[in-house]
Amino acid sequence: MADDGGRLGRRTVLRRTALLAGGAAVGAVAMSESTWIADRRLPLAGGPASGTLGNHFQQVGAGEVAVTWGVRTNDPLVALTFDDGPRPQWTTRVLDTLDRYAVPATFFLVGERARRYAGVVRGRLGRHEVGNHSWAHRDLARMDATAVHDDLRRSHDAITEATGVAPRLVRPPYGHLGGAVLHAAARLDYRLVLWTLQMVESEFPDDPAGHARRIVENVRPGTILLAHDVGTRRRLVALDGLPDMIAGLRGRGYRFVTVSQLLHAGTGV
Repeated sequence: MADDGGRLGRRTVLRRTALLAGGAAVGAVAMSESTWIADRRLPLAGGPASGTLGNHFQQVGAGEVAVTWGVRTNDPLVALTFDDGPRPQWTTRVLDTLDRYAVPATFFLVGERARRYAGVVRGRLGRHEVGNHSWAHRDLARMDATAVHDDLRRSHDAITEATGVAPRLVRPPYGHLGGAVLHAAARLDYRLVLWTLQMVESEFPDDPAGHARRIVENVRPGTILLAHDVGTRRRLVALDGLPDMIAGLRGRGYRFVTVSQLLHAGTGV
């Protein structure tokens, strides 16, 4: 009886230990889930990372949006793009150079600047294309879906008024994408355009020709090339080197086109 009692006691202890261990595990899972919920920083719907507005009907036009970094093509085509303008002096200088060499480009304009400096671009965009680069160059990837839509809509209207052309392309500042940006782009029937290659002015201080050679060497068919017509003085290296870059690319057989022309030439990648 003593042995049976001892065995029964040990079984009871083991069972209770198992129950306690199981309870601890369940508690740990519950604690983990609770902690995860408490630590969640982004809302489930309508926030910066969300591509939906939750249970509401998704007002997104055709219901799709494409994102383009470049184009797959065998034709020697390159799309030159400029971000952040317009601004006096800078944008005027770029337009003068492009006119001199009959080069088309795509300008992703900031809506607030387009409204303030409409005279800089009015009547000067005949061969060029415009895109939307937000209202005031805030990081759209940090904003919720409604705020992103309202920002891009406001910029859209300002750009249309300043240039006489409604933009059909959008490039978010810094190239930052979030679900809310995708949702807003779909609502506005935009194509999202990033880039394949960008200027590297900081690597070539006071060397416009060297910078131009670097860009020419790295361009491939279907490249979307990012430049800026606003910024610090170091960016002038790229603008000073525009004639050399244009000549260098044409010497390699490249033809300059707008982003939309490039998209029609191949498949977005």
